[in-house]
Amino acid sequence: MKILITGGAGFIGSHLAEEMLARKEDVIVIDNLSTGSIDNIKHLKANRRFSCHIDTIMNRPLMARLIKDCDIIYHLAAAVGVKYIIDNPLESIKTNVGGTEIIMELANSLGNKKILLASTSEIYGKDRPGKHIFNENDDRVLGTTTISRWSYSCTKALDEFLALAYWREKRLPVVIVRFFNTCGSRQTGRYGMVVPRFVKQAISNKPITIYGDGKQTRCFTDVKDAIEAVISLSKNKKAVGEVFNIGNPDNKLTINALAKKVRAMTGSSSAIRHIPYEQAYEKDFEDMRHREPDISKLKRLTGFSPKINIDEMLENIIDYLRVEA
Repeated sequence: MKILITGGAGFIGSHLAEEMLARKEDVIVIDNLSTGSIDNIKHLKANRRFSCHIDTIMNRPLMARLIKDCDIIYHLAAAVGVKYIIDNPLESIKTNVGGTEIIMELANSLGNKKILLASTSEIYGKDRPGKHIFNENDDRVLGTTTISRWSYSCTKALDEFLALAYWREKRLPVVIVRFFNTCGSRQTGRYGMVVPRFVKQAISNKPITIYGDGKQTRCFTDVKDAIEAVISLSKNKKAVGEVFNIGNPDNKLTINALAKKVRAMTGSSSAIRHIPYEQAYEKDFEDMRHREPDISKLKRLTGFSPKINIDEMLENIIDYLRVEA
C-alpha cells in the first residue's frame, strides 16, 4: 500500500512512518516543520519506500497529487500544543480547519480514499463535577471564546464534524481517533508538553516547573501503544464512521507525582517549583483537572490493550533525551 502521512515529521507521525516502513509499506510524508522536525525522519530517508515533501497541507495542487497517488491517508498535521495554540491562534485555526477541509474534499473526489483523522482529548473541554473518565459520546463543555486555548478544541471538533459529514453524505471512509497525552522519543517540550519538559529540566538539574498546583491528573500513553491502536483501527472496516479514544488509563498520576517520579528516575537534584497558569500561558487560562480515557470501545472492536507502563515509558524518554542533550 501507499501510505500518506500528513504531519509525518512530527512526533507521532514520524513513529507511524517508521512502523509502516517496517511493515514494508510505501510511505509518503508531508510536513511544513512548524512543530515537526527533519531530524525526526532523517533516519528514514535512505529507505527506498520513503519519500518526503517539506510543504504545507494548504498547498492544494500538491495535496491533490499526493492523495491521488495514495491508498490511505493518516491525517496528523495540525497546530498542536497549548503554548503553540495560544501564541499562534490565527495560524492554528486556519491549518486545523482549512487543511482538513482540503484533504477531505480531495480524498472524496480522487477515489474515495480512506482517512484516519487524528483528534484530541481536548475535545472534552472543561471539568464537570464528579466527571473524571470520558467516553466518545460524552458532551463537550468549553469556556469562553476570549480564552485562546479553547480554540484548539473547537477546531478539532469541526474536523470531526466535517469527517463524519463526509461519511454520512458521501460515504467517504473516515476513522477518528482522540489521543490522550501521548508521549515518547522525539516529542518536544517547546509547546507545553509536560513529560519531555520535565525530563529535560531534570537531567540538567534545573528547576522542574509545574503549571498550576500540580494536583491535576493525566493518563500518559506511550507512542508505540498509540501507533498500534491507530494501525489496528485503520485496518478494521467496522471502525469506519466511528470515533475512538486512544490512551492508557493505567498510567494515571498527578503532575506533582510525575515531577517527583522524573526527578527520582533521573537522579536529579532539581527543585520542584509551581508557576501560576497566567505566567505560563495567558490571563484567565483554564485547565482540565482530570482527564482519563474510557477505551472500552477500542478494546471491544480491536482487542487492543496498552502494554507499556509509566516507568518503562519514562525510562525510554530519559535515555533518548540524555543522548540528545
